[in-house]
Amino acid sequence: MKRADVFEFYRRLAEADPNPQTELDYGNPYTLLVAVALSAQATDVSVNKATAPLFATVDTPAKMVALGEAGLKPFIRTIGLFNTKAKNVIALSQALIDRHGGEVPEDRAALEALPGVGRKTANVVLNVAFGHETIAVDTHIFRVGNRTGLAPGKTPLAVEAVLDKVTPATFRRHAHHWLILHGRYVCKARRPECWRCIEAELCAFKLKTPAPAAALPRPSTEEMD
Repeated sequence: MKRADVFEFYRRLAEADPNPQTELDYGNPYTLLVAVALSAQATDVSVNKATAPLFATVDTPAKMVALGEAGLKPFIRTIGLFNTKAKNVIALSQALIDRHGGEVPEDRAALEALPGVGRKTANVVLNVAFGHETIAVDTHIFRVGNRTGLAPGKTPLAVEAVLDKVTPATFRRHAHHWLILHGRYVCKARRPECWRCIEAELCAFKLKTPAPAAALPRPSTEEMD
């Protein structure tokens, strides 16, 4: 995608949603970290349902460690891989206490050193909690980057590298959320809604999906006469 088209691509996203936000519910950097860790291979909706009662009383690493793995599992049982995630959440909470005084570090290497925290999770926390201009490439952003031609790459890291290179400075702060939300609600995996996409003519995807019959305007009575 040409530089001018990349700028226009982001400009349209920014115009449509000037202040995008994460759809994960959280109260502080720690609960954000936990929510993101739980969201792997799960929807934000399912995570929010599980964490609402959990975060009502457990909002610090110390409280999570006191709850324990056995106490945490009933809260997150509806989330995929909950056994492994419970183990990791307790372990990362203890690591935060031992290494960082119970605070979430504003540092990628320190975050990635926590149990169950990878590059994507670290990027989300740095972006949302601390305002860093990071882009966390999940399945939605990976798809949007490749399908549209904005940031083609064979791996999430490759797509992230291209996005880091081509994203204009003025759009870097919110690029992560614009792209993930576009992938989640418009540029969907199985049936992208090209017929209502604001990026349609900039997009490299050739097999544009037509509007379903239910979405087409119904003719007026005069037109039918």
